[in-house]
Amino acid sequence: MPNTAQRHTMTTGELAHLGEGTVAYLRKVTSDDLRGRFPGLTEIDPGLELWALFAATGEPILLSDARDRALAGAMENDLTTVAIH
Repeated sequence: MPNTAQRHTMTTGELAHLGEGTVAYLRKVTSDDLRGRFPGLTEIDPGLELWALFAATGEPILLSDARDRALAGAMENDLTTVAIH
């Protein structure tokens, strides 16, 4: 039986934008990890455990001290969340 399904190979650009605007990832971070990732972040105590929500492209969306608030932010923006360990 011949295989009539065509295969589509994604370009690097297509892969880079996969999930953009629809998928976000949730990650537990420490305040020490945040330097340089959240532009405009004011002084924050070192060693705090926080929850960060990032766009599929890696752009920071929000930062919270509670996981459920970070998830609520994703839901408010109609984003499907995935967890990064």
